[in-house]
This record gives sequence, structure tokens and C-alpha cells, in this order.
Amino acid sequence: MRALVKTKPGPGLDLIELPVPEVGPLDVLVRVRATGICGTDLHIEAWDPWARKTVRPPLTVGHEFAGEVVEIGSAVADVAVGDLVSGEGHLVCGRCRNCRAGRRHLCIHTRGIGVHLDGAFADYIAFPAMNAWVHRELISPEVAAIFDPFGNAVHTALTFPMLGEDVLVTGAGPIGILAAMVSKYAGARHVVITDRNDERLALAGSLGATLPINIERSSVAEAQRALGMQEGFDVGLEMSGSPDALRDMISQMTHGGRIAMLGLPSAEVSIDFSTVVLNMLTIKGIYGREMFETWYAMSVLVQSGLDISGVITHRYHASEFEQAFATARNGHCGKVIMTWED
Repeated sequence: MRALVKTKPGPGLDLIELPVPEVGPLDVLVRVRATGICGTDLHIEAWDPWARKTVRPPLTVGHEFAGEVVEIGSAVADVAVGDLVSGEGHLVCGRCRNCRAGRRHLCIHTRGIGVHLDGAFADYIAFPAMNAWVHRELISPEVAAIFDPFGNAVHTALTFPMLGEDVLVTGAGPIGILAAMVSKYAGARHVVITDRNDERLALAGSLGATLPINIERSSVAEAQRALGMQEGFDVGLEMSGSPDALRDMISQMTHGGRIAMLGLPSAEVSIDFSTVVLNMLTIKGIYGREMFETWYAMSVLVQSGLDISGVITHRYHASEFEQAFATARNGHCGKVIMTWED
């Protein structure tokens, strides 16, 4: 099979031939149809300090995917050959305190597909059947392939009640745009989204954000005035990892406001904790998806009419991976999809 592999330390990836992976008794083998490029994949391709510390080549990369089950292990009972599945990319131990309590997204021994284990940028991937999310409804493989980042957005956006609230989203990358869409769909009154990328802000506006603002030309305070807001934002979704964005968000929250923080800062961040304390703000870190409550919520949202396909702006064949990665890296895009079908 074809596989996109970090063959050795250093920048770049190689599309090479590998054997089709073997299937264990509790595994499924999936013929990959579509994959999404994630920021994690860009880090690994560039071989930045995080990748050098985390990844051990050779490694097949990629963790956003969907495909058709072509083989099941001898002990698999709830996934069938022919099913269209997405994959939960976090493999958990099942034995730690959090796993036993049903909080598998907090497993202290989590391993990642495409990071610690061979991933999905390949014709086939074998992984545990319990990590396969079967799509019972009619859904395109492209949309199914982005259920992983969609899950990050849903987990973040639905952490706090949304109905009637004013929401600030900082960071208009694909996950930030998806979070804005979920917030609006869940009943938020105003959803303001900030970034420095006009193309992504325009995409966010076309997909339902109330007011996209370029933070280099306007301010969150001005957005509040334009919308007739009086007391600040009720909910903040920090998706950018920018220290300035987090500090600005804290200053624009109403008393008792709640912040869900998905963006990963690249260094330590100093914030005014006096404001956090005196305004009784809540800041909650968000990681991945709740297994599998978030997956259920995602499917229900799509079934009930939330169309997330508009966040996909570019499509490439796997053989065009260099161009696909360049597009994802330049930021003049929404979600970038690679197809593995001939």
C-alpha cells in the first residue's frame, strides 16, 4: 500500500510502499478514503522542536480520516465489513483511574494515532475497533474525515451552556470556525470571531459567525459596541494559542464569564489573575474529545442539519501531498482534504 511516512529525522515526508497492516483480534482494517491535514501533521512534516521531542521515525503520519471497513478481527462484534467509519485517534489504556471512571479522554497513558503509532495517511489503517465511530447516517467521506477536528470544536463549544449567550471565539482556523458554527447552532445570540487572516474571517462570516473582526484593524471592545453589548462576553472559546488573544479575552468577559481554552500556547503565558479572581472567571482547559459522548453529539448535530462541509476549501489527491501541505501551511484556506481513492 501507499503510505505517507516520516522516514527519518528532518523536514519532509515520503510517499512510499509498505505492507498492509495486520489485524489483531480486537482491530478493524479500514480502506482509507479521505484524510484531513491537521496542525500536528504540519509540525511533524516541518520537524520542529515539538516533533523532534515527540515522534520516533519511521512513522506513518495522519490522524484525521474516514474509510470503509474491509476486515474485522475475530473478537469484533459491533463493527462490520462495509461500514463507513471515522477514527478516534486517542488510544487509551482502559486501566487508569480516569479510564475506569469513564473519563477516557483524561487517560494518563494516552497514545496518538499518527504521532506515537502509525497513522492514517495511507491506503489502509488497522486500529482498535472500539476507536471506530460507525456512521449509521448518510454522510460524505470528506465530512466523516474531519470528525476529529469537528470533535475538538464541539467539545470546546459545548463545555458551557450556549443558549442566548454572547460568545467570543479567538482564532479563525478550521476548528475555531467550526466552534463558532456549533455555538450559533446551539443558540448563542452573538458570535464574534477574531483573527489576523482576512480569508479565514470571510469564511467564518459566510458560515454564520455574527461578526468576524481582524484584530489588527479593530478591537473586541469595538465589536461589543457595534453589537450593542453592555457587560461583556458570557463565553470565550480560545482557539488560537495566542497569549495576546487570551489576555484580551479575559479583559472582555462579563463578571462570572466562562472561558474554554483549546489553543496551545508555544510558551508560558502571563495573565492578570486579579481580573480572573475579582470577576470570578472560569478558565477550563480542553483536550481532544470526550469518548464517546462528543462523537454522539457530533453525529446528532450533523443529522439535525448542521452542515460543516463548507469549512473544507481545498481537496488534493494523496499523490499531491506536497501541494496539500503547502496550502495548509500558508493559511489561505479552511480545511484541506487529501483523498486516497484512485
